[in-house]
Amino acid sequence: MKTDIEIAQQAKLKLIVDIAKRAGIKLGDVELHGCDKAKINLSAFKKLKKKKEGKLILVTAMTPTPQGEGKTTTTIGLAQALNKLGKKSFVCVREPSLGPVMGMKGGAAGGGYSQVLPMADINLHLTSDMHMINSAHNLLAAMLYNHIYQGNELGIDENRIVWRRAIDMNDRALRGQFDITASSEVMAILCLSKDLNDMKARLGRIVVAYDRSGKPVIAADLKANGAMALLMFDALKPTLVQTIEGTPAFVHGGPFANIAHGCNSIVATKLALKLADYVVTEAGFATELGAEKFFDIKCRIAGLKPAAAVIVVTKQAIERHGYDNVAKHVENIQLFGVPVVIAINKKANDTDAELNEIRVRSAEFGVPAVISDVWEKGGKGGKGLAEAIIKITSVKSKFHPLYESSESLKEKIEKIAIKVYGADGVNWTDQALADIEKLNSIGLSNSLVCIAKTQYSLSDDAKVYGRPHGLKITIRGLKPSAGAGFVVAYAGDIMTMPGLPKHPAAENMDITEDGKITGLF
Repeated sequence: MKTDIEIAQQAKLKLIVDIAKRAGIKLGDVELHGCDKAKINLSAFKKLKKKKEGKLILVTAMTPTPQGEGKTTTTIGLAQALNKLGKKSFVCVREPSLGPVMGMKGGAAGGGYSQVLPMADINLHLTSDMHMINSAHNLLAAMLYNHIYQGNELGIDENRIVWRRAIDMNDRALRGQFDITASSEVMAILCLSKDLNDMKARLGRIVVAYDRSGKPVIAADLKANGAMALLMFDALKPTLVQTIEGTPAFVHGGPFANIAHGCNSIVATKLALKLADYVVTEAGFATELGAEKFFDIKCRIAGLKPAAAVIVVTKQAIERHGYDNVAKHVENIQLFGVPVVIAINKKANDTDAELNEIRVRSAEFGVPAVISDVWEKGGKGGKGLAEAIIKITSVKSKFHPLYESSESLKEKIEKIAIKVYGADGVNWTDQALADIEKLNSIGLSNSLVCIAKTQYSLSDDAKVYGRPHGLKITIRGLKPSAGAGFVVAYAGDIMTMPGLPKHPAAENMDITEDGKITGLF
């Protein structure tokens, strides 16, 4: 069996100008980065302003195993399948972080015959957006400490600095000093900004420290947001690539859903909706993480109304977590009034009998359940899933967020924990209660919430599998992400700087003199 990288290297890519033209993007709005990738100018929005938007489809998953359940692969395969059924489709996914790529997962651009290409570029550096985000994030840190060194006119309390540096790599030795770039508020701001002015204003609202009277000090106080926006200007433009079958795709933004909001950018999604009948996007990990944040944060800020959602399940995940876990994730999507389809992602060693059993059991939850074979067969293997999506989106979605912005921070967090995680309630540490009091005092009580917790359990304990009952979520602290528009609540022992596994994927990666890559899969 061919590996992902072998399939990718043997694929025949179309010129990206042809992909753009077929998608309906004017060539004057295309900034080439070689022959197979391009940035799209934000001026394209103005030319498409009056065009009707297509239907937005979210791909999420049941609680995953460490190997992942093929959410990105399903996203890409579904878009290709919709194309094969005569629907104009577009893919919107996140840019992989070097941390997971070099760590446990390896490549993260889909797989088999449902990949976005050029696969190696997407997994490694793409159009340098991660570098731009890093640069803007660390410029703010540099200006903060320089301000203190140069006399500290703002009266910053050096014991209450909350802005750390960022790096796009899992490095446990840097814990406490650095966050991984995917969890940076600058990354969140890139993904949640509607245009340059919005991004500049959001950057200016970042809380970096508190002064000696307890008042927050923001990036605008340091006069840093203009230079940060300058560094981020090109990063705000969506990056256009293509799937292995030539379906247009935006790869833009890359926040993790376990420690950030886990969705690709608003600008990419909104632009794609003007260009296609169906836009298929993903949100990180399972429904209680990426999907909840997609609905409650991204859709609310962007004014998006998703038409349907797909929950990816696999034999390996069901063996670990059981059918009760699948049922809970179906219920979670239904909490938001969104129609749902279960996609049973076929893996190489799955038998037809095993997959059919999963299909029959999954159908008991009252929603369509379809076997998807998009890794091996590309769009052809996703036709059944695409047909199910077309059918359920013929009825208008009744989408609504879970909570109101006017609810208190405690009410929002408790509602997510009880309704989405299935917890009996929330345990608040003294630090968390003090943080809430502080956030309320500085005017952030109406903020949205982004809960950071493990992806391997519906609970805040990675070792609790299935559908837990009788448990409470522990919130140990909160911090403002005022520029992004939410506060982050830390549950359990989640960390914002992951570590590499004992044998990282990087050990198996190499490149020859003629540019042949091995081990990136």
